[in-house]
Parts: sequence; C-alpha cells; structure tokens
Amino acid sequence: MKSYEHVRILLVEDSELDAELTIHALKDGKLANAIDWVKDGQQALDFLFHEGEYSNSPPNPPQLILLDLKMPRVSGIEVLRVIKADSRTRRIPVVIMTSSQEDRDIAEAYDLGVNSYVVKPVDFTAMTNIARQAGYYWLAINKSPVT
Repeated sequence: MKSYEHVRILLVEDSELDAELTIHALKDGKLANAIDWVKDGQQALDFLFHEGEYSNSPPNPPQLILLDLKMPRVSGIEVLRVIKADSRTRRIPVVIMTSSQEDRDIAEAYDLGVNSYVVKPVDFTAMTNIARQAGYYWLAINKSPVT
C-alpha cells in the first residue's frame, strides 16, 4: 500500500462549497496529508511558481492539481496552458473538475495536455465520490514520473 504521508494536492476552486466537499472527500479517503486550496487562477500560478503572496514559500510542488475552469482573474484553461508549458510543472497530473460540459472546453483542455476532465455532479454524495475517486486514481493507481 502506498504511503500518503508526504502527498500534497493543490485544489484550485473558487466555490467554497465545492472546495469543502473536495477537501472532505480527500481527507476522508486519507489521500493526502496536505491540501492547499487557492480560490482563483492567479493564486494558483503564484503558488506554483512562488510569486506574489507565495514568493517566500519553500518549493514544495503538489503531486496532483485539481483545477476548476470558470474562475475569476485567470481562467482554468490559462492556468493549464502555463502549467503544461513550463518544465517545472508540466509533469504534475492535472484533473479538471468543472461544471462545464462544453465540447470546446473539453477539446481545448485535452489539446493543452490535461490528464483528466471530470464534470462535477450537483449531488453532494456524487461530488464527494468523484473527488475521492479522482484522488485515489492519480495518487494510488497511476504511476507518475519522478519530478
């Protein structure tokens, strides 16, 4: 069994309710010991590249990024574009968790290198299960390259 004592997840989500459900699911499933939650795309980029309010934080990249698409300041698509274009972050698995079912969003996300695209259900229990399953797959089943 894989140890999750040093697993870090970055959750990029502007909805407080969706963030709370996701964090609860991941902690309940014991899938991470550290979940960093940022509320918009600019905060995500600052966190990942140690800029802005995170300029003094030590480098500690996440093993998984859960990314919403529709966010203020910088969209999830733009965050994904930057993550996958930079050698420091391109290997980090990114799972988009969004309410958007638009074909163009799905296509653009995969064109940019997203690892998975999940449409968030509106049901509390289903949302919790999706978050737990996504975390379990990417952290326990999938074999990621060493970064």
